[in-house]
Amino acid sequence: MTLAPDVLDRLGPLGSLATDIARELGERRAIRRLHDLDHTLWREDPTELADRLGWIPVVAEVRADLGDLRRRCARLVDGVDHVLVMGMGGSSLFPEVLAQTLAGAGGPELHVLDTTDPAAIARIAAGLPPERTLHLASSKSGSTIETRSHLEWAWARSGDPARFAVVTDPGSDLGALARERGFAEVFENRPDIGGRYSALSLFGIVPALLAGVDAEALLDGGLDALDACSPDVPPEANPAIALAAALAAGVRAGRDKATLAPHPRASALGLWWEQLVAESLGKDGTGVVPIVGDPLGPPDVYGDDRLFLVDPDHSTPAASLRAAGHPVLELRAGPDPRALGWFVVVTELATALTGAAIGVQPFDQPDVAAAKAATNEVLAQGGASVDETPLVDALAQLEPGDHLAIQAFVDPGSPAAAALQAARVALRDQHRVATSLGFGPRFLHSTGQLHKGGPRAIVCVQVVAPISAEIPIPGRDFGFGHLEHAQAAGDLRTLLARGIRAARVPLSELAGEA
Repeated sequence: MTLAPDVLDRLGPLGSLATDIARELGERRAIRRLHDLDHTLWREDPTELADRLGWIPVVAEVRADLGDLRRRCARLVDGVDHVLVMGMGGSSLFPEVLAQTLAGAGGPELHVLDTTDPAAIARIAAGLPPERTLHLASSKSGSTIETRSHLEWAWARSGDPARFAVVTDPGSDLGALARERGFAEVFENRPDIGGRYSALSLFGIVPALLAGVDAEALLDGGLDALDACSPDVPPEANPAIALAAALAAGVRAGRDKATLAPHPRASALGLWWEQLVAESLGKDGTGVVPIVGDPLGPPDVYGDDRLFLVDPDHSTPAASLRAAGHPVLELRAGPDPRALGWFVVVTELATALTGAAIGVQPFDQPDVAAAKAATNEVLAQGGASVDETPLVDALAQLEPGDHLAIQAFVDPGSPAAAALQAARVALRDQHRVATSLGFGPRFLHSTGQLHKGGPRAIVCVQVVAPISAEIPIPGRDFGFGHLEHAQAAGDLRTLLARGIRAARVPLSELAGEA
């Protein structure tokens, strides 16, 4: 089995190796076994495999049920101007893509709350009158501390059950609480789907319907992708195999930093794709390092550890990168609903296939629980004092081929956040290393797995904003700011305990790099 010649040409130094990997996947009947929901493609042990493959059939199931779902959602938004999704990780990132990419779709304005930063919560609350806002708590487990805290905060502000709904798995505590309080709706998702693969399940489609997004087109795009990547399609024409072979070849060849450059009007797709790749493939000391939100620069700012996945809209910089010898794969990632649905399914399939190619189980997250436990320890201790390291000392640890992960516990909508994004690009150019910027605690449910369990060629730099005005969490003896600081301290503690190069640095010093 070979990849199409134009794909090989565009992959440059990875072309031959990608062809070999595609052949290996063909010999293992990987695409057939994936569509057959065969967990032995990755492991004989079915744990967190056999019960994590429902994301493939759910697209057709939700499409068939769309009429009923549309009626249920329309009833919820009568008299509503805003929909606030309260969730973390897989429950929030695709709704965030919808909010940023398809804003003004004709329904209520869609907002996402996935931070414990009190300044951010106050900023969001200021624009959302409780009586004109539908509050949607979204959590697979129903026990996520951030989402349950957000829900109690919102309930204290409103207390009107007609303005509350939940999306969760059957039998969760969140569903039971919603029924006890008489919430307007409880949407129960198919339970055999992990959060990062849930975009076209109820966790993504319900927010889409509430906001007036064309959910039919989203799902039809997903069905198009399943057809395009079916076992009946010639392998050389299968986009999921091409993408998986490129990613796996990058890992084997030391080009494990995969930069996604979607269509400019779909830049938020990076947030969702980053979690999918980082949490699925960043473990066992290996994996693909997703780089998103990073504007394409001139070829000479990149080392030889890069692979570029570029929407056709970026043809000019892509040509420059190819000419300089960097591998570039063209990947359609456009801004309309059907294109979004197509991208979601193709990249889900490709991520699962990449896991099979590099020997990684793509559906578990073995290194996430440690940071949660460390947060609970800090909360039980009443807090933790963390010393700051001068930025110059932290950056002195960088070596060629490293990934500089900036972990920012600040308001993502603040001027400080914009300064950190500019600083991230400046540091990329100065040090010629891949840089990422994650906002806590969001990244703990996304790239946190990669930081702790992925390639050790990583330096983590943490910044934490001071608590300007605390917001209490009803039913807790601490507020959101205290929780945010405990999450930061717990994560840093976990990184250092694993021997990862990590430090907290002054926010002013890092922002000053801009």
